[in-house]
Amino acid sequence: MRPLGIEGAWVDTPRVFTDGRGRFHEWFKGETFHGSTGQGFGLAQANCSRSVRGTLRGIHYAAVPPGQAKYVTCVSGAVLDVVVDIRTGSPSFGTWEAVRLDDTTHRCLYLSEGLGHAFMALENNSTVVYLCSQPYAPRREYGINPLDPALGIAWPEDLVPLLSDKDAMAPTLVEAERQGLLPSYGECDAYRRSLVTAPVGQPRG
Repeated sequence: MRPLGIEGAWVDTPRVFTDGRGRFHEWFKGETFHGSTGQGFGLAQANCSRSVRGTLRGIHYAAVPPGQAKYVTCVSGAVLDVVVDIRTGSPSFGTWEAVRLDDTTHRCLYLSEGLGHAFMALENNSTVVYLCSQPYAPRREYGINPLDPALGIAWPEDLVPLLSDKDAMAPTLVEAERQGLLPSYGECDAYRRSLVTAPVGQPRG
């Protein structure tokens, strides 16, 4: 695992074993995760989504604490996966990083609590699975418009974004900040630090 430029986000490129029968790789290993992040990851929910080419999901996040950390990979097809720093007071507030996740490299992306997450399907039937540290809780879930021009996320120009009504109507980053909907860097950092010494397998939060 290697850290991205946004604090609290990592990308993992696993070793893939290939022979005449097919392929095998470990897409999550608690010991490796803990060794890289210093945190435990308690699995509360596992999600799977399949999308047609051009589908754009996000930017989603949950209120902190406890937030919702995610460990994401693409098991079929390909997606452009994006992490957005929406934590007010963060040195990298308003910035984003994109990682291609696909069924060839089997890269995984980890986003800690308080970071925004979005992805666009680059192929039909692109299937994304992700582990979540907390269960889905509608009253704590929020969104930012992924086409916010101020964020300027470089989505593929050859694709027409297909959004849900909810995502299309989500506020811009500035609007969400004005409404007091964004997590603060201090709250997220304090919560993440409380998990640093958690042993492998211990639930988070």
